Amino acid sequence: MNYKHLKYFWTVAKEGSIARASERLHITPQTISGQLSLLEESLSVELFVKTGRNIEMTETGRLVLDYADEIFSLGSELEQALKNKSEGRTQQFRVGVADVVPKSIAQRILLPALQMSAPVRMVCKETGLDTLLAELAVHRLDLVIADRPIPPTVSTSGFSHKLGDCTVSFFATTSLINQFKGAFPGCLNGMPILLPSMGNQLRADLDQWMSETRTHPKIVAEFDDSALMKSFGQEGVGVFIAPTVLCNEVEEQYKVKKIGQVDDIKEAFYAITVERRISNVITSTVISSANNVLSK
Repeated sequence: MNYKHLKYFWTVAKEGSIARASERLHITPQTISGQLSLLEESLSVELFVKTGRNIEMTETGRLVLDYADEIFSLGSELEQALKNKSEGRTQQFRVGVADVVPKSIAQRILLPALQMSAPVRMVCKETGLDTLLAELAVHRLDLVIADRPIPPTVSTSGFSHKLGDCTVSFFATTSLINQFKGAFPGCLNGMPILLPSMGNQLRADLDQWMSETRTHPKIVAEFDDSALMKSFGQEGVGVFIAPTVLCNEVEEQYKVKKIGQVDDIKEAFYAITVERRISNVITSTVISSANNVLSK
């Protein structure tokens, strides 16, 4: 593919006409028309159709435009990255955080990136894992933090690096604790409890643990967002769980007490990258520091 021809097509599509693209590129409309014809011929497709005196993109043209946007966006990022590197400017670190990862855990994992000697500007995006993996695949992200490795059902190429894991603990307000009968975990029987939503490994492990220990609390709510779950727990709606590593923070922030710890349940965290051997210094720093952070 001739990328000069693609650039002409991209400019025409953005400007809306050959005449305006001609003014922007400082070349004649005839030259642009000829280059577009060559591009269509090389791709064996029709990119534009005439509608009176105007032109309109075909469905194929819109598909090609999506890819052209990606290509020229990446080219611009490459130029900026090389410029920043040569001038010692702030490096951009683009990271995605799966929405099921506790925000306090994500903060602890990513904080070392902002403590490096070289200046770093971090851009965080939080959404579902599938969406983040798609963005990672087209290099819109440098790293994805998740609670599981790349699912086998996802076709995205990448590598999962285990950052570490930590046990979970149960928390409740004093008013709820005063209603408990017996010791943990039997004290949970019949008590209201808040749990993570179905469909992740932590919830599966919790369900299995409750079955094995014959613990039967009353599930009153399920959450994708662990911060929202803690907020409801703070109001005494139910017992809730959090990583043990965050115990002091959770007790202080949400005015609750730890009632028990389950060493058999461990919440794991992963860094997902497009490369097996990490060459990005910021990403390498985050991954190498994570195990100590999660074990504190």
